[in-house]
Amino acid sequence: MNLKGKTIATLIADGVEDLEYYVPLMRLQEEGARVLTAGMDLKPIQGKNGLVITPDVTIESLEAPELFALVLPGGWAPDKIRRFEVVKNLVKEMDKAGKVIGIICHGGSIAISAGIIKKGQRATGSAGIKDDLVNAGAVWADEPAFREGNHVWGRVVADIPDFNRELVKALVER
Repeated sequence: MNLKGKTIATLIADGVEDLEYYVPLMRLQEEGARVLTAGMDLKPIQGKNGLVITPDVTIESLEAPELFALVLPGGWAPDKIRRFEVVKNLVKEMDKAGKVIGIICHGGSIAISAGIIKKGQRATGSAGIKDDLVNAGAVWADEPAFREGNHVWGRVVADIPDFNRELVKALVER
């Protein structure tokens, strides 16, 4: 219960990778965190593998000062929501405040569009966004999970246990 009383938001849309959403959500809840599922609206969405998820709140209603951290799961959802200023602004505000941002698989697409990739920082994710991360200034690291500043990176679904360990460790140390 190391995260009791902490509010963490997970950003989702249709096509989110179900496991990259649910497994970190449950792990953070296990630590006592209040995890808000945030969508562009409150309509139920369908995950990449068919699970239906109903957002708790809209992304627009989130306030960076009220959040302890963000989680950006992968799948096809990041490519859909990274286009919205409200998403990019929230991610930028969280990053500027030095708050932990957990980024797994295609979640890095949101980090790229928000402009929070610092030149020379290590990053990972799905091989499908490797070139995008490198073009944004990152140094590609083909590792399951690691922390780089306030960013916790995870590669793919198979690496969720490593991602969760790094994420929880970063949040508890904060």
